[in-house]
Amino acid sequence: MHPMAPMGGGRPPASAARSADDKKWLAEHPVSVKRIAALFRPHLGTVIVVVLLIVASSLIGLAQPFIIRELIDVAIPNREVDLLLAGAGGLVLIALVSSVLEVVQTWRATLMGQRVMHGLRTGLFTHLQKQSLGFFTNSKSGDVQSRLINDVGQMQSVITNSATSIASNLTTVVATACAMVAISWKLSLISLVVLPPAIILARQTARLRRAVTGRRQREMSNLTSLIEERLSISGVRLSKIMGTGAADASAFAQSSHRLIDLEMKSALAGRWRMAAMSIIFAVIPAVLYLVAGLPATGDGMSIGTLVAFTGLQAGIFRPVMGLMQISVQWISAMALFGRVFEYLDTDQALPLPEHPRRLDPAAMRGEVVLERVGFRYPGAAAPTLEALDLVLEPGTMTAVVGATGSGKSTMGSLLPRLLDPTSGRVLLDGVDLRELDPEQVSRAVSVVAQESYLLHTTVRENLLWAAPGASEAELWQALEAAQIAELIRSLPDGLETAVGQRGHRFSGGEQQRLAIARTMLRRPKVLVLDEATSALDTVTEALVQQALDELAVGRTTLLIAHRLSTVLRADRIVVLDSGRIVESGTFAELVEQGGRFARLVANSEFADRVG
Repeated sequence: MHPMAPMGGGRPPASAARSADDKKWLAEHPVSVKRIAALFRPHLGTVIVVVLLIVASSLIGLAQPFIIRELIDVAIPNREVDLLLAGAGGLVLIALVSSVLEVVQTWRATLMGQRVMHGLRTGLFTHLQKQSLGFFTNSKSGDVQSRLINDVGQMQSVITNSATSIASNLTTVVATACAMVAISWKLSLISLVVLPPAIILARQTARLRRAVTGRRQREMSNLTSLIEERLSISGVRLSKIMGTGAADASAFAQSSHRLIDLEMKSALAGRWRMAAMSIIFAVIPAVLYLVAGLPATGDGMSIGTLVAFTGLQAGIFRPVMGLMQISVQWISAMALFGRVFEYLDTDQALPLPEHPRRLDPAAMRGEVVLERVGFRYPGAAAPTLEALDLVLEPGTMTAVVGATGSGKSTMGSLLPRLLDPTSGRVLLDGVDLRELDPEQVSRAVSVVAQESYLLHTTVRENLLWAAPGASEAELWQALEAAQIAELIRSLPDGLETAVGQRGHRFSGGEQQRLAIARTMLRRPKVLVLDEATSALDTVTEALVQQALDELAVGRTTLLIAHRLSTVLRADRIVVLDSGRIVESGTFAELVEQGGRFARLVANSEFADRVG
């Protein structure tokens, strides 16, 4: 038994464990108000305008109780019609001006909030695009989506509503308190004595809300991940094959049930404290009437003064309660800001060159050189690649073979700069990839992998994704070269045919050929073929291989071979073992040497194919 485990082998309550995790997470991801304020800096002019509108609206509204006092104490008893008309007109004018100011304020504040959220949302999306593959390998896609959509969306209410409410309510409270003192300082003491306990209760409620909000958002991420994984085409297919539908539904139901519990806790957090404050605020008017009616305390107080003051007292209740609720919402929102800022602070991005170099596309030769390249995944006990020296001559095909885990795919990921080497460097035409503009690297180096990825749109849009300016003739030319033009022509909608989610409208071989056509439209100088035919049947493999041969013509090609049948056409073969190149040469040379490659050939299905 673990030394810290409870007696009897029991486990601590799940809620206690989650609470401890929440506190630890919040402690590790503090959010500074200064950083949040920086989001508003580009919109300082709008902030000033909104604040002025709020102050103006609050001050104009404070004239109402003074007008009411004059109407009750002077105009009505003395039948002063002019004063009565002026007072009534003043009340209407105050309502009209306040309404107009509120509409303008809401418009400006909402527009500002939307622009702040737009900047934050696009900034987060752009930042995530720069992350290495390792970041996405270690992150749930549902969590990424949840932070980008749900968390940023909920922060919108903080930006648009909470921030303006704080300014509005604070201004109203201060101005109303001053007016209350001006009318009757004795009654003000009775009314304002409730503020200290209200602040204490608000802070306690805020702590409860903040912890629950973090847990609720993490559960929302888990629910989003379940939907993404279980209801994707691949997830549904796997579920039907494995017969896990009931288990998947149960997991979803459990996560949804936990979310209900957290939503209820979030909604009810501190509500009893708020209810107690509501009762206190409701009792105050009764106390005020009692004080005004007693001879000892109410001597000399007019009816107009009492009515005006109770109106102010009732008016201060809403903004005080609003400030208490806003403080709860604001502190709860810190968990949301913390989750978004955590992603913005990730440092797994591939660094961009400060002064990127560019190669002339027309003069690009496509020579790739690996100089003493090493790579180690974070936390790995041993390097995946170590001291690799390799030259890929322009226009040639180099095949890389080796056992599973030898580092072939990692090596292939270095050329399009999906990963950066942890030691050494990768050169394209003599320039380190880390010094080149990333956009030029992506145009110069393309990858055709075993699993193709097609967008859930039409064939045309999938092709134009690679080359937006391609003409109709160029699209069909690429399809012809990829050995799939005839099939596309036979479809009723032709290029407008929807490929379906992840391309499942087409077979695996057809998806591969569409991916090859898309790559052809980019006209890369360097090509990485990550065993694009290993999962296909013999007939389909022949069609795809023909398309690949067409694609590789005149291009520097790195062929990552999991099946030795694909290396016959390579100009050179290198053998990887534990991240090192142990053999290099032509097919005939390596077989004649009788080394590791010769043993791979002897022990593979390839021997039967050439025998």
